[in-house]
Amino acid sequence: MSFLLVWDDKKGVFVDFDALREYMVRTQLIPRGIKDERVLSAMKKVPRHLFVNESMQHRAYDDMALSIGEGQTISQPYMVAVMTELLELKGNEKVLEIGTGSGYQGAILAELSKEVYTVERIASLAKRSEDKFASLGYMNIYIKVGDGTLGWQEESPFDRIIITAGAPKIPDPLIEQLSEGGILIAPVGDRFSQILLKINKTAGKLSEEHHTPCVFVPLIGTHGWKGEDPASSQ
Repeated sequence: MSFLLVWDDKKGVFVDFDALREYMVRTQLIPRGIKDERVLSAMKKVPRHLFVNESMQHRAYDDMALSIGEGQTISQPYMVAVMTELLELKGNEKVLEIGTGSGYQGAILAELSKEVYTVERIASLAKRSEDKFASLGYMNIYIKVGDGTLGWQEESPFDRIIITAGAPKIPDPLIEQLSEGGILIAPVGDRFSQILLKINKTAGKLSEEHHTPCVFVPLIGTHGWKGEDPASSQ
């Protein structure tokens, strides 16, 4: 195992982020039922601390969501893992992510699929994530600024779609852009609490599974909530 020791001014100690990632997987993900070895490997590999502000890096592997500025958050590691596992990625999929946020979820997806197309409505977050993807060498992630509830029509259809903000319902354009045999994962409910849904599209028909309760910031857009509330959390 390699070791990355970084000085933490707040604690006055060196932090081994590699060890913290291993510990996160061992204590937060496996005990809660995450079994997909590819997902676990990606969670061990992607440097989550690089997707948060430097002042928050010492908490990057805690069992909680963290602020990334702009009124947005990076999701709890377990929530990232469970949503990713539900996508059932094999490595050759074209994935649409709604809500780029910090870019962390996008990086996890990039490790596990062929291509990731991600839409973020806040331009500053999109630019920050784009720079981070480039610095980490991700060449299979494509990002644009826009209304995520409209999807990315010109690049559709998508084998998998993941929505990383709480929606009142699944936006119709995303259902249309989901390929036959595809899977869509989204938190659906009211503004303050949701249930994680898994949608399978088979022979043009949708089947729905209910999974864990969750809380995401609202999905803002034409087919989501109205107003200036935060639109994505990654």
